[in-house]
Amino acid sequence: MKALQIAATGMSAQQMRVDVISNNLANMSTTGYNARRADFADLHYQQIARPGSVTAADGTMLPTGVQLGLGVRPSAISVMLAQGSLTQTNGDLDVAIEGRGYLEVTMPGGSAGYTRDGALKRTGDGLIVNSEGYQVAPGITIPSDARSLAVNADGEVYAYFADRVEPELLGQMSLIGFTNEKGLEAVGSNLFLETEASGPPVQGTPGQEGLGTLRQGYLEESSVDAVREVTELIKAQRAYELNAKVITAADQMLSATTQVR
Repeated sequence: MKALQIAATGMSAQQMRVDVISNNLANMSTTGYNARRADFADLHYQQIARPGSVTAADGTMLPTGVQLGLGVRPSAISVMLAQGSLTQTNGDLDVAIEGRGYLEVTMPGGSAGYTRDGALKRTGDGLIVNSEGYQVAPGITIPSDARSLAVNADGEVYAYFADRVEPELLGQMSLIGFTNEKGLEAVGSNLFLETEASGPPVQGTPGQEGLGTLRQGYLEESSVDAVREVTELIKAQRAYELNAKVITAADQMLSATTQVR
């Protein structure tokens, strides 16, 4: 009797679905977070009678056959790419990305990481870093006597000084694009790493080659839709309960079988 194992795979799948939903809800306030979705696929089938099998000497064939499914398996946890709402913060180093693209940061080992979290900071030396203290490419340093900063849509960073009228151009932020953004590896702290599935990073200027633009004084909110997530949670709970009832029914059937005299 395969119902026990089949229902168990269903319960395991719905548990993973609930885990993904709970992670989405937990990150409702995470800057630049995109919701995830659990995708599933049916397992292989036991071919009791294959479709098209010959059943008689005159060539009669089975039109459908008998194929018994053996359950479900997780196939992917997909990122649902969507632009989050922009919240005004008025921070000099708060930068939101409107459109496609990621900021590049230098990880402790020297490798590159990518993020849409534009809540940037400055170190004691004036270097622009992210919230984890990782340097933001291309490594712009803010002079200690700078009165204020301005970042335009193209990523150019200007510093204003008390004794000058004209601002000084400190550098230009770039954005990174990927052929398959869903193939990036999430490593936490709003950071992603390049993988074979994502394709190589393509550096560009904000506003060009399909990349988004920058908006100073804003941050991108999470794209999680709370109403949708709660609805999905209810559906996952109901599906879990139904699979549990299948296990109960299968257990009762097995008990009836063993009690036959």
